[in-house]
Amino acid sequence: MKKLGLIAGGGDLPASVAARCEAEGRPLYIIRLDGFAGDDLLKWDGETLGMAQIGGILKALRREGCEAVCLAGYVNRPDFKTLKPDLKGASVLPGIIAAATKGDDALLRKILGIFEGEGYEVVGADDILGGQTLTAGALGALSPTDSQMADLRKAIHVAEKSGELDIGQGAVVCEGLVLAVEAQEGTDQMLLRVAGLPQDLRGTADSRKGCLAKAPKPIQDTRVDMPVIGPRTVELAAAAGLAGIGGFVGRLIVMDAEGTRAAADRLGLFVWGMTDGDRLS
Repeated sequence: MKKLGLIAGGGDLPASVAARCEAEGRPLYIIRLDGFAGDDLLKWDGETLGMAQIGGILKALRREGCEAVCLAGYVNRPDFKTLKPDLKGASVLPGIIAAATKGDDALLRKILGIFEGEGYEVVGADDILGGQTLTAGALGALSPTDSQMADLRKAIHVAEKSGELDIGQGAVVCEGLVLAVEAQEGTDQMLLRVAGLPQDLRGTADSRKGCLAKAPKPIQDTRVDMPVIGPRTVELAAAAGLAGIGGFVGRLIVMDAEGTRAAADRLGLFVWGMTDGDRLS
């Protein structure tokens, strides 16, 4: 297996990728992005560099003999004026800034192109994690009712339409009403926003209604920024009174599938894997 250079941002995904590499005996070196990567990554070989230290990152990957790279974890869009790039970073930063004005997808493609231009194979976190993507049907004990499935279909439709505009990956629908669309704040903050809505618009712990759906942006490169859910997503969806969560089979990473299943069953939510046949007609 090719040695992997893991460019790690925030969240739980980078540690899951690292743990899978370790379990499979795949050699690994982690570039922890300063200000984003968590301390849980310190147990693996690596170093911390700023996101604009492109030259330093490439030098480290070459020095460590990495042949492939994986970008995993969230990185908030920076204030480009405050970045302190190295020489290589300064040479590519104008192109990155220009790409950023066209949206997140263009920005990610530009960044991926830098690594590919240096000869690295770019692999997606879902390729490394393998079976940790959503499978068809119910993950846990519960399945959506007909009315909940209607909400889920509409939510995934809204999420995809939002993605076409490079806005976000998620949406919440309750009894046909769109309660929220994910933007730059991310899924967790969107769900907290839904939890703050009046109870006559959403469900409650005693009467769960509405669904969260997540989908990749149709325009995005799924080797990076594949949508993710996990136990915390379930907890926040439950706090917002939702009945369940869904996404397309193979196109939604499930972090800690057993923990996600247990949380869903404990809190009375479904987690549902949709197929293309579940789209709105």
